[in-house]
Amino acid sequence: MTLTIYNTLTRRQEPFETVEPGKVKMYYCGVTVYDYCHLGHARACIIWDVVRRYLQFLGYEVTYIQNFTDIDDKILNRARQENSSMEAVAERYIQAYFEDMTRLNVKEADAYPRATHTMNGIQRLIFELEQKGYAYPADGDVYYAVKQFPEYGKLSGRRLEDLQAGASGRVDAEDPEGRKKQEPFDFALWKAAKPGEPAWESPWGAGRPGWHIECSAMVRDRLGDTIDIHAGGADLIFPHHENEIAQSEAVTGKSLSHYWMHNGMVKVNGEKMSKSLGNFITIRELLDRPTDPMAVRLFVLQAHYRKPIDFTDEAIAAATNGWHTLREGLLFGHQYGKQLGWSQETGGQGEQGGQGSNSSHQPLATSNSPDSRLPTPDSLLPEVVQRFKAAVNDDFNFPNGLAVLQPLAKELAREGNLLVHQGKTETSPEELQRQWYTLVTLAEVLGFTAEIEPDTTTNDGLSDTEIEAMLEQRQAARKAKNFAESDRIRDELQARGIAVIDSRDGTRWHRN
Repeated sequence: MTLTIYNTLTRRQEPFETVEPGKVKMYYCGVTVYDYCHLGHARACIIWDVVRRYLQFLGYEVTYIQNFTDIDDKILNRARQENSSMEAVAERYIQAYFEDMTRLNVKEADAYPRATHTMNGIQRLIFELEQKGYAYPADGDVYYAVKQFPEYGKLSGRRLEDLQAGASGRVDAEDPEGRKKQEPFDFALWKAAKPGEPAWESPWGAGRPGWHIECSAMVRDRLGDTIDIHAGGADLIFPHHENEIAQSEAVTGKSLSHYWMHNGMVKVNGEKMSKSLGNFITIRELLDRPTDPMAVRLFVLQAHYRKPIDFTDEAIAAATNGWHTLREGLLFGHQYGKQLGWSQETGGQGEQGGQGSNSSHQPLATSNSPDSRLPTPDSLLPEVVQRFKAAVNDDFNFPNGLAVLQPLAKELAREGNLLVHQGKTETSPEELQRQWYTLVTLAEVLGFTAEIEPDTTTNDGLSDTEIEAMLEQRQAARKAKNFAESDRIRDELQARGIAVIDSRDGTRWHRN
């Protein structure tokens, strides 16, 4: 049951083998920080968050790097519009990024290098490219000589002759600096300083880096010459990732990344998302509607990561309903564990992966939980774990992984309903505990967590003891045939969020 990954570079699905046994070096091309993150960013960040979580679940030690592009024409344009600075704009939207990702339960990367903090590495890489004959200066700019790299186009499938034909008529009209280039498809590694723009001193004069060289330098500085996974949106395959390969491999003579992974795009009501169409939706706008962040995560993971997805009101409503079912299962132990007599002892979390003890995810267990003991392999259902792994190991097929969890969540919800209305379950408490442990453990691999409401008081302050006292008063009223008083107490409890169920076996209650 080996993990296999579709590799954009080879155009086929391949068994996953790491450069260094048991370790994964992973780089995700992050956001350009000139605006709030939108639905496309949400999808990408959730997908690569779960890929990382799953690799950790399998036991790999993952070093996950995500960059910020903090010098770019779009950032400079925003700064001019706001009469601000590039630094101020970048800082504001970097902070907004972290706020949005926290709400989506996206774990922080191990490091977030920025282009402006990697200037030495950028200039060193450009210098080496120039020394090896892959780059040439031109009036303060430096360009990459694409023809010098015979493998150019191997990621995207583009051919130089097609690129040349496509670029030949646009040099003067759309690329005023094109006359500096030896070939129209050559791209900038360093751009000469322009009046009023930030600039850094360099051997080629004051200026700033091109976009593509930034990621090559950040990958090399943080992870070395060759990494395991390079990830990003499908829109980055060409030219960004193609140019990264040309830059990095020309200098090192080594493969930049063994696996290139790309997530599909997000449409809104069948159309490409754009501000001009009025369908541009930011993450915070969506969550503030409000939309449950876990429903957004479910919407993203219901489609295979390489396929496009279409955001519609109906789709997010369906994902919200699906999340409610999953959430009900996740909260089962916190709502009913004490009633089922589950153990109160606290224990450590054992290994849950297949290749080591580096799993960093934490199952749903808190101090106000009826059972704060964390799951160990012996407490999980092996057949469910194996089905989950078999599903996800097929090129990170998270939709099929979800399909393994959903019946488990429905079954726990059904058993909770039986417990409330009949006072007993069909399944033994021990088996239910294993089902719940399995669900929360695997759901956490996918990044799903459910908020746990305190179980000692209601919103308006009723404790368990006070509820029991009111039920005793109600029982006394019923014995005295004072049904009006009995109904009044029941209705008061109902108004305060307490459901009362009478049956032949007695009276039970639970918090709504």
